[in-house]
Amino acid sequence: MSGTTTAALRPRRRTAGPGANRWVVLVVLCASLLLVALDATVLHVAVPAVSEDLRPSAIQLLWIVDVYPLVCAALLILFGTLGDRVGRRRVLLLGYALFGVASAVAACAHTAEVLILARALLGVGGAMIMPATLSILRQVFPDRRERALAIGVWSAVAAVGAAVGPLLGGFLLEHFWWGSVFLINIPLMLVSLPVGRLLLPESRGTADGPWDVAGALMAAAGLFGVVLGVKRLGGGEDPTSPLTLLPLLAGAALLVLFVRRQRRLPHPLVDLGMFRRPAFSTSVGCIVLAMLALVGLELIAAQYLQLVLGLSPLATGLRLLPLTVAAMAAGLLGARVLRRFGPRRMVCAGFCLTAAAVLTLTAMGATDNSPLLLSGFVLLGFGLETTLFGAYESMLSEAPADRAGGAAAIGETSYQLGAGIGIALLGSVMNAAYTPRLHAVPGVSAPDATAAGHSLGEAYDVAGRLGGPTGTLLRRVARDSFVHGLHLTLLVSAGLLLLGAVMALRLPRIMQCGAEPETGAAAGTAGESRTVPGAAEADAGPGAPELAAAEPGAAGVPSPRASDRPRAAGKPQVPGKPRVSA
Repeated sequence: MSGTTTAALRPRRRTAGPGANRWVVLVVLCASLLLVALDATVLHVAVPAVSEDLRPSAIQLLWIVDVYPLVCAALLILFGTLGDRVGRRRVLLLGYALFGVASAVAACAHTAEVLILARALLGVGGAMIMPATLSILRQVFPDRRERALAIGVWSAVAAVGAAVGPLLGGFLLEHFWWGSVFLINIPLMLVSLPVGRLLLPESRGTADGPWDVAGALMAAAGLFGVVLGVKRLGGGEDPTSPLTLLPLLAGAALLVLFVRRQRRLPHPLVDLGMFRRPAFSTSVGCIVLAMLALVGLELIAAQYLQLVLGLSPLATGLRLLPLTVAAMAAGLLGARVLRRFGPRRMVCAGFCLTAAAVLTLTAMGATDNSPLLLSGFVLLGFGLETTLFGAYESMLSEAPADRAGGAAAIGETSYQLGAGIGIALLGSVMNAAYTPRLHAVPGVSAPDATAAGHSLGEAYDVAGRLGGPTGTLLRRVARDSFVHGLHLTLLVSAGLLLLGAVMALRLPRIMQCGAEPETGAAAGTAGESRTVPGAAEADAGPGAPELAAAEPGAAGVPSPRASDRPRAAGKPQVPGKPRVSA
């Protein structure tokens, strides 16, 4: 029996591809992103409350914040490529379930170790969710014009999650204990699981050769080793200590071996050939630099607002709201800006605008300056989202459709790795500027000075215990040292952002638009036909190729060229034009 006849005798299974429901799919994928974005930001305003309740050490506090992006970054490649083989929707739904369970464990944690473990499990769930959302989006929007718009909506939702996270976290901390910030994930998971199962299409990529699990574990161990060494440096540990040097060297060696292994394998876990495309490799580098410069800064800014300016967690969330609202606006405008100016100018301008915002914020001091913070945060949010939008869109468009999961995993790995190392790197700069001054405060013993040097919150605790003029002096010195460290951190961030602007000059000058044909492996699942008897064959005529859909932009149906469609003289470019020059 032919494949066509077989398909006619059974209900057609949903497969990824363009169609009338692709915008409904986008809504579901955005809900998935919202789940992860909330968890990434909601903890920022809860860090002081966690420190007061669990009393973690400086290294433990860094792990509480950083283990989520690090575990996520280490496993993104594994689960991204797994989704290409066993089904992206299947991996996504498993990620939902694990995310909900880990959130419940984190909410009930009574020790720093349990909270670190729960955050690690959240990282595993996030590693399942993130590449699946982007790879499904890549499949259902093969036309670059529509995909750019979809990525803009997708990134705007990420900004909404970043905005709602601190606000919701601040509200919960005002009325409940810090563990409540994790419980908000559970209702979202309970809704996302059944809705995703009903509405999301299943899609797979190529499945040639064995799956390189050993390579994925090697990459994960290498990333952990490198970042563990950086974390110890950030905690003020001796750079020559074996506990610092060994993880750094071992991690770097494992990453080198991983790259060599991928080059030798006939069917590698990661297609390193994609990095030979300048637009792809440059986009990945821009994502790393953007997050390296800014994620650690966001955490420090939340502590500045609460501990230096004395704002409540809810007020802190409100102060950070302009940043994320500006990012949301930049995401919604991103598709139009990209068509108008092209990837090169868009990403380069985004880096420069963000660097200007960071330099503006160096005027922050020990007293509140609302207009300065408002203008700085607005510029920061708009510039950062402009940068990330252009980089992500260029990276996904350069990747083959049948390797969407692996490409999305590389992009998300660069995002999470940049974020994790950024927190550790900028934390190291902050500690180097903050700690030394506390050892010179008269009347403060060496043990008390060491405890105060762990964080500004601990310095306030020591100052309260000492009391009198000595406690007042320690509190003032600690606050001024923190502001000094913040200024130095901002300058380092600005330098990294300007380096990113130079790197962005390698991106393409114009945006090449059009629909890409899907491969059979990417568009369908193994063992089933993509052919629907009736309409497609009737329209195509005898001997024409069988098509899954007979509309422009569908699999195998190219979009009309500009020369095939009339265009009014002087009419501005709008979505649907296949190419826009910068």
